[in-house]
Amino acid sequence: MLLAMARLIVFGAGDQARLAHFYFSTDSPHEVVAFVVDAAFKTAETFDGLPLVPFEEIAQRYPPSEFDAFVALGYSQMNRLRAAKYDAMKAAGYRCVSYVSSRCTYLATSPPGDNCLILEDNTVQPFVTIGNDVTLWSGNHIGHDSVIEDHCFITSHVVVSGHVRIGERSFLGVNATLRNAITLAPGTLIAGGAVVMKSTRPGDVYYGERAKKAPQSSDEIKL
Repeated sequence: MLLAMARLIVFGAGDQARLAHFYFSTDSPHEVVAFVVDAAFKTAETFDGLPLVPFEEIAQRYPPSEFDAFVALGYSQMNRLRAAKYDAMKAAGYRCVSYVSSRCTYLATSPPGDNCLILEDNTVQPFVTIGNDVTLWSGNHIGHDSVIEDHCFITSHVVVSGHVRIGERSFLGVNATLRNAITLAPGTLIAGGAVVMKSTRPGDVYYGERAKKAPQSSDEIKL
């Protein structure tokens, strides 16, 4: 997927921002030039070897007419925090770019929305639609004709079957599985390992079955 060259400022100064810096720098035509946080959270002059700038000063130092942006935050507050900072960067006039790994199998005919982070080993099948500000961590399967709405976070090794709709701000934990043709309502939380067989209501939380400790020791088990 060819992308136009852009100089980027990255909102964030944590693991998500450091990883975004790595991916954009090593596997895209974009150049990250600075990081930005709210002034109250600025504790240093640099982050990951680049200037760390208060949000309140960013438009003067890195004007949106010359720089694009990427909001690199996680899923805090069921993705509300990332959504709020995405809205703030857009309101300040910045274009938010997306990253799609060159090691992702992206077969959908339409590109993702803006401010998406789609990492290696994802399989995105034909006729999938991905909205704005969506994170797909490594190794997921997104089945054909599915829709992922804005501000969702899908962790790793999640299986989304065909014709599924994932409502905005939903979170899917590691190894979750969604059956085909269901709808996750906005703000659904699917914990790691959960198998979801029916549509949800807004704000529903589903947990998977937890592993149980066997009464025997490993030496007593015949393999």
